Amino acid sequence: MGSCSWPGNHTLMQSYHDNEWGVISKDDRYLFEMLSLEGAQAGLSWYIVLSKRQGYRAAFHNFDINYCARLTDQQLAQIKAEGDVIKHLAKLQSVRNNAKAVLKIQEEFGSLAKFFWHYLDDKPVVNSWRSEKQIPVETLLSKQISRDLKKRGFKFVGPVTIYSFMQAIGMVDDHLITCQYHSINKR
Repeated sequence: MGSCSWPGNHTLMQSYHDNEWGVISKDDRYLFEMLSLEGAQAGLSWYIVLSKRQGYRAAFHNFDINYCARLTDQQLAQIKAEGDVIKHLAKLQSVRNNAKAVLKIQEEFGSLAKFFWHYLDDKPVVNSWRSEKQIPVETLLSKQISRDLKKRGFKFVGPVTIYSFMQAIGMVDDHLITCQYHSINKR
């Protein structure tokens, strides 16, 4: 049994692929972390974001949603200046902005997980790709979720970002069918 090739020889990427990517999560803090990191990745490689993940966790108190929603402009400027994060102010501001939007979703739906998973009736999409070239970068569903999030005031949540997020939290299993981490191979 093989593995997907996109992690390459990077230990960090391999660990992410093997232990997180495509694993179902319904933990709001983790979902907020992945949404924030996927947004930070826009225009960059995932390796860069993963290499700064600990810096993001430190800067944003392990992605504590309430803490992030209360961040001031001054605190965000300090994170940009001193944190081991991607130095893009709008992306950093989106963490605060999106945390506020998450709090509203939690009020309305009971949890961020319920909001996202209701799109799939709590059942992940399990694909059977034989080549990474077959894997889409966005889908009709990621476009819909992106539109819905933008209407709710979220930033850095385009359809490509949302599809990557869906893969990250296990809403979509896009491991190759020949990958040992594909859900059918773990039965």
